[in-house]
Amino acid sequence: MMEWTGIAAAAGYALGRAFLLQEQELQVSKQNLPPEKVEPEISRLEEEIRQAIEEIKMIRETTRQKLGDEQAAIFDAHIMLLNDPEYIGGIKEKIKSEAMNAAAAVQEVTDQFLSLFAGIDNEYIRERALDLQDVSRRLLRRLLGIQSLSLGDVQDQVVLVTHDLTPSDAAQLDRGKVTGIVTNIGGRTSHSAIMARSMEIPAVVGLQDIVAKVTPADFVIVDGNEGKVFINPPDDLIQIYREKQENFEFRKREFKRLVDEPSVTQDGVRVELAANIGNPDDARVALENGAEGIGLYRTEFLYMGRNELPSEEEQFAAYKAVAALFGMNHPVVIRTLDIGGDKELPYMDMPKEMNPFLGYRAIRLCLDRTDIFKTQLKAILRAGVYGNIKMMYPMIATLQELRAANKVLEEVKQELSAANIPFNDAMEVGIMVEIPSVAVLADQFAKEVDFFSIGTNDLVQYTMAADRMNEQVSYLYQPFNPAVLRLVQHVIDAAHAAGKWVGMCGEMAGDLTAIPILLGMGLDEFSMSAGSILPARSLIRQLNQQDMGRIAKTVLAMDSAEAIKAFVEREVPLITRL
Repeated sequence: MMEWTGIAAAAGYALGRAFLLQEQELQVSKQNLPPEKVEPEISRLEEEIRQAIEEIKMIRETTRQKLGDEQAAIFDAHIMLLNDPEYIGGIKEKIKSEAMNAAAAVQEVTDQFLSLFAGIDNEYIRERALDLQDVSRRLLRRLLGIQSLSLGDVQDQVVLVTHDLTPSDAAQLDRGKVTGIVTNIGGRTSHSAIMARSMEIPAVVGLQDIVAKVTPADFVIVDGNEGKVFINPPDDLIQIYREKQENFEFRKREFKRLVDEPSVTQDGVRVELAANIGNPDDARVALENGAEGIGLYRTEFLYMGRNELPSEEEQFAAYKAVAALFGMNHPVVIRTLDIGGDKELPYMDMPKEMNPFLGYRAIRLCLDRTDIFKTQLKAILRAGVYGNIKMMYPMIATLQELRAANKVLEEVKQELSAANIPFNDAMEVGIMVEIPSVAVLADQFAKEVDFFSIGTNDLVQYTMAADRMNEQVSYLYQPFNPAVLRLVQHVIDAAHAAGKWVGMCGEMAGDLTAIPILLGMGLDEFSMSAGSILPARSLIRQLNQQDMGRIAKTVLAMDSAEAIKAFVEREVPLITRL
């Protein structure tokens, strides 16, 4: 038996024979073309590009139906590459100037781009490199007449073992046949991990070279809770994991009984369990999973996968739909545009940056492009008439930014009033706490906001100076680090001292080990993926907040994330049973 430990990317257990998905080695040879063959070769390239785009559009639609708009938007980047004048133009120019066959030209130009990307240590660039590799291989297979690999050929229940789960691969997955996913690369926020969670397929990623160690005859166990993978385990371990799998599925069914139950602790403290969404379809799924509101409506997905900015009316309709779905008694927190970093809009011609995660993005972009910002603010304020909408600004770093954003908001309110357009003038306005400067000055910010929502995904990476997408420094991405927890406690205390409420909308909010600590700290709202709500509710209903307060106080005095996690799991053993 071989045992591997990677990154737990999607919860659950899978058992089955390995299905090894390895890319074929594409043999590209350079050929010199006679002059009369050059133009026909360019025409052939153009036809294969057209066919590839149609192929990608079909995959995008399949993905949209299976996983929703957010995941389908990944394929827009692939289509953009095949329409990119610099990339495609470079290939055509090479065919023309060097009388070269199209496949060799694609290979050479792609290698040039990838070589350029390799010298830039930036997660956004790394993602674009992966997109370019996926697109170029698709185009090369067409030019070489090689049939694409297909997961659609899987007949039995298998565990997929692959270097990485590309968006194209994921679109072909049949959840009834692929029961688990194991990859060489990736982290909890990589495409493969996000897609596995969306499809509720247990997954372990970041295993480095497991593809080289597995054969199709091997039997595999995937432990998506602990991040473990077992190759050819003994019968007794297989039996243990079959029981774990049955218990996991049983608990999922049991959790469904809590859909309409309140999130109340044993000592009567009620908290709010909300969902993070990207579109109205996500909101319906959240409601089905017992969400008591929306803690994060990621509005940037309205702006992606299109050729122009969404109009005020389009945005108004999308926000109104979610507000009406949840009604006046359940809050819907809408985050204003958070574009930049790893989310780029091709039609906005945004500047290329060495470190876009720390650059021109989110509120910084909106305060510079107030025309875009005002359109969105008008749509949000108008939709507020139809439900309990609250608004928050992302990536705030200073009080001056907050005040500047509120000034624009006041201008928009005046414009709506002057036009006699109904809007919610009393809408609560808060901010994301994701930059340490805001957490440290939370007492000052609390005087000028209606609420805080702690975005732990960014707060952790900025506090620890560790890119959350970089598996080489993944050991430093520590939500349980005492420095992070002290910042969270400080924010909660500062808000409560000013009579304001605090939510959390990062991955940490749905982490069963983190929930006892956050509950003890006094967090008011926990916002998470829809699938995490019922397990979280089950846990909270079995806890006593006063006892959790003592646990929170103890962990804040500890010196490591490992010690804190071990202590909480020892003090609250039911975590490991959920």
